[in-house]
Amino acid sequence: MILRAGQFRYNFPGPALVMGVVNVTPDSFSDGGQFREPGAAVDHALKLLAEGADIIDIGGESSRPGAAPVPEKEELGRVLPVIQGVARQTDKAISVDTVKPAVAEQALEAGASIINDVRANREESEMWRLVAKRGAGYVVMHMQGTPQTMQRNRHYDDVTLAVQNFFEDRLSRLGENGVSSEQIMLDVGIGFGKGLEHNLQLLRALPSFTRWDRPLVLGVSRKGFIGELTGAKDAGARLPGSLACACWGVASGVQIIRTHDVADTRQAIRMTEAILMSKR
Repeated sequence: MILRAGQFRYNFPGPALVMGVVNVTPDSFSDGGQFREPGAAVDHALKLLAEGADIIDIGGESSRPGAAPVPEKEELGRVLPVIQGVARQTDKAISVDTVKPAVAEQALEAGASIINDVRANREESEMWRLVAKRGAGYVVMHMQGTPQTMQRNRHYDDVTLAVQNFFEDRLSRLGENGVSSEQIMLDVGIGFGKGLEHNLQLLRALPSFTRWDRPLVLGVSRKGFIGELTGAKDAGARLPGSLACACWGVASGVQIIRTHDVADTRQAIRMTEAILMSKR
């Protein structure tokens, strides 16, 4: 399996990639405000790279439930200095976490090579034409509704089938817009319009999403369903649950783990891989 993202090429099977999260926002659920200043955000990204991150995912608009949309100009002012600052100091891939085609385009100009799109449920094709034109990597994430509405009507007859059908449709639509399958990654969207049981069902069903032979991205780091299940109310206290999900994901066929805690996650998944590869 090959993944192409701009000048980057990844081959699987191989060690899972670690995507380190840098939120340049005042209101993200886990670390909002900590890295709002560009210098602090760049320093944090470099710290995550030193801990072993393969990709840095930079976002300037929170996608937590109920988060207010951010004007395009403000989002650009948040992410572009950070992308530029990180790109000057690393040869690793940079991902921009955005739903706005104009932000994505300028982020690619600034040094990003992956677009992480939580609004892959969009119907308009501008973002997809940009992905095709620039040869960027593209994360197709499933979400019900928008961040403002996604937790209001969390109903599925079969959440696994719903996500599978969504991926089937998006892969077709992306192909129609000139996006190569080698540019595409799939993310089931844990916590995005899903309740606790939906999230658990999707985690259990991860092997079923390998059918398209595309890298799976799993973002479970510090998410609320872990606290709901374990009682860990503070996001920072959810590392053990996050690591359990990351290890399960790697054992179930996931190739990219998105995390706030790079060093711990990298160690945990490398141990999982070693166990899976050990001789009987």
